[in-house]
Amino acid sequence: MTLTEEPAEPTPKTRRQLPSFLVIGVLSTLFYLGLFVAARWFTNPQAANLIALAVSAVANTAANRRFTFGVVGSQGMVRHQLQGAVAFLIGLGLSSGALALLDRVVPDASRPVEVAGLIVANGLATVARFVLLKVWVFRGGESGPSES
Repeated sequence: MTLTEEPAEPTPKTRRQLPSFLVIGVLSTLFYLGLFVAARWFTNPQAANLIALAVSAVANTAANRRFTFGVVGSQGMVRHQLQGAVAFLIGLGLSSGALALLDRVVPDASRPVEVAGLIVANGLATVARFVLLKVWVFRGGESGPSES
């Protein structure tokens, strides 16, 4: 980029997709954290994280498929969920790593401290998830109505 070039602006389609993605992300995060806290009553932090993230990731991919990227119908649904599983694995790695680090640094961390660590990890995973969904899972002609 030269000094006279303007920084790249998000495309109009991306600007329309971001609000939907953010709303779904907030709702999914609340759902995930609720599931995590509930699962912590009967299991360890890593297992609770896996359970909560697996359930919320499927719901998140389905919601983004429909509302963010405008894909309706069952065609490609299984493939989209399988591709969304890559984003799930990234999120699982980040959240599991955060819990492991927390266990090492603060071995008897309270639930609120665990949740705070997961919020940070989830924020990082959200950026990766949007990029993966946008450029790989729902790219090109599969991303809903075309720009006019």
